[in-house]
Amino acid sequence: MKIAKEFRWEMGHRLQCHKGKCFNLHGHSYKLLVEFTGDAESNGMVLDYFDVKKIIAPIVDELDHTVIISKDDFELKEAIQKLNSAHVIVNYETTAENLCHYFLDKIKNTNLPQNISEIKVRIFETENTYAEDEITLGS
Repeated sequence: MKIAKEFRWEMGHRLQCHKGKCFNLHGHSYKLLVEFTGDAESNGMVLDYFDVKKIIAPIVDELDHTVIISKDDFELKEAIQKLNSAHVIVNYETTAENLCHYFLDKIKNTNLPQNISEIKVRIFETENTYAEDEITLGS
């Protein structure tokens, strides 16, 4: 059985690896769709949606209205810090694919119930573009 919940946030970034417009500092209205797969518990639920929000919302809130910066992007890091603007520094290029890994790592390290066997995340950078990844727990 699967359940899913959607979350949204605003965030700026740039891709140093990009040879086009995405090299420039820009922002997205991100959307996250997170799915939990598992057996329903005795109450009939895989995971209460209230609990899903308690797990995911703090992760989203860390990113909302920030600039996410690769630790190797020294120029952007210095400029944003000089402006005293909200930012998050990560160890990777800030692609949608890498954001999937970011969320999966954070989610799997929360206190998930034993019945959850799989987590899937889909990160939308725009209305019609997304990256998706999943992990199987306990293997």
